[in-house]
Amino acid sequence: MVKIHTLNITPALINSSCAWASDLEQLTELYSSSFTGAVTTRTATLEGFQEGPTHTVAFVNSDSNVTSINSYGYSPHPLSVYLAWVKELLLKSENGPKKPFIISVTSSDPAKLRRMVQDIQHLRMEFVNTAQSFIGIELNTSCPNIPDSPPTGYAFSSLFPLLTVLKEEYAKDPTLTIGLKLPPFVYHDQFNAVIKGIKDLCLSDDISGTVPACPIAFFTCTNTLGNSLLFTEQSTRPPMEGEKISPFAVPTGLGGLAGDALHALALGNVYTFSKILDEMGNPSLKRIAIIGVGGVTSTAAAERMRKAGAAVVGCATLLGKEGMKAFEIIAGEVA
Repeated sequence: MVKIHTLNITPALINSSCAWASDLEQLTELYSSSFTGAVTTRTATLEGFQEGPTHTVAFVNSDSNVTSINSYGYSPHPLSVYLAWVKELLLKSENGPKKPFIISVTSSDPAKLRRMVQDIQHLRMEFVNTAQSFIGIELNTSCPNIPDSPPTGYAFSSLFPLLTVLKEEYAKDPTLTIGLKLPPFVYHDQFNAVIKGIKDLCLSDDISGTVPACPIAFFTCTNTLGNSLLFTEQSTRPPMEGEKISPFAVPTGLGGLAGDALHALALGNVYTFSKILDEMGNPSLKRIAIIGVGGVTSTAAAERMRKAGAAVVGCATLLGKEGMKAFEIIAGEVA
């Protein structure tokens, strides 16, 4: 079992927020699987994101290379729908909830984010007990496919108004488990900017008054790599009805790269954050767990993530390609 603040995750394998965790049927399958230790919802906004025919995914045309490119934005379903679905699934479980949900959200408006966190908290308190919680929050700072809205994780100081909301809501209830989904970073100053920003959020511990208490319990590393390009002949995606002929794998041309092609960079992100956090003298920062995502397409890839420093491993591309069998593949149950 892996414990991330008040979330108990057994086994330490989950889905990451993705298009294959969008609706009730998909969430039910993820929740029912014995191979998942928690379920992450697709990233929701307060009102829902307008999804259209240009939002899709393509997989590389290869039996040995599990790589994808996608042009998805956020979920078309508003947060309120996810809260209703999560409640339904938690209530259905015999003998009480059996695994936690990580509700992924995003907003550029602090007031909307506060409302979202408070709405999640209202539901969470229906299922909390003294030993553990069954609902956590992930703030997605890293979708590369939103026009005129680059991933805020790359300009971490710009996140301060949103992080302040998380800090204030955490101060009201320190049992709340909060994490950040981060973009793939490529040089050291980017990692340091995240650590500095998180360090500035620390509160004084209520017991000693001296040990900082960090409201962030986990990093999800990493989201897709934006501004990536694959051509039609590289992919398996059939054209949609009425779609104009395009040389590109996705209608937008550019999209977010994931799967095997991202794996080495994702490992580097997990390793770098793990190393920096481990060397911190601040115990509150050292406790931040890493959920390793990016090219987890096999048992060996999952093991590499753990060796790099991930406490929990997550997948998306393999889930999109193989369905629920993906988790059996990663667990080593099937080839």
